[in-house]
Amino acid sequence: CSRNRRCSCQENGTVGKRPSARAIIIKDNKIAMVYSKKYNYYQFPGGGIESNETKEDALIREVKEEVGLEVIKDSIKEYGLVIRKENGKIEDIFIQENYYYLCDVTNNILGQSLDNDEIEEEFVLEFVDAKKAIDVYAGKTADFTNVDLYDLNKTAAQLFKFEKNSDGTYT
Repeated sequence: CSRNRRCSCQENGTVGKRPSARAIIIKDNKIAMVYSKKYNYYQFPGGGIESNETKEDALIREVKEEVGLEVIKDSIKEYGLVIRKENGKIEDIFIQENYYYLCDVTNNILGQSLDNDEIEEEFVLEFVDAKKAIDVYAGKTADFTNVDLYDLNKTAAQLFKFEKNSDGTYT
């Protein structure tokens, strides 16, 4: 298996699991998001949990690497868990465990430390209105998973108290 994946064999084939920690950072009623300029999508900052680190330590490291923000450790609060199962590219079944945390950050914005895939996708930090991020997702093709759209819809509805209208817009 590849980096950050824990694999096992089961009677239906191989199963890869990748736990990740993702941040919900809100400043001035906007959410800090990773934006892919190449593919025009948003996702919550965060990433894989290394075998030698806690979820919180991974959250702090990943947010700093992806968007250059410093998470204030004492502000981290559990928000929820979303599990995504799909056919794997490396293994037969891939399970992504996304642990979400509300947290605050310092006012410092540091440089990013992106891996090759993130550089290729042209990841940048954007503080966006939740409705904008949802609208961008709503226009995506099936090439992208709906896990971040689901997470963003749920988060936005709970934190910003708005709902999806029958015509697909948000109020």
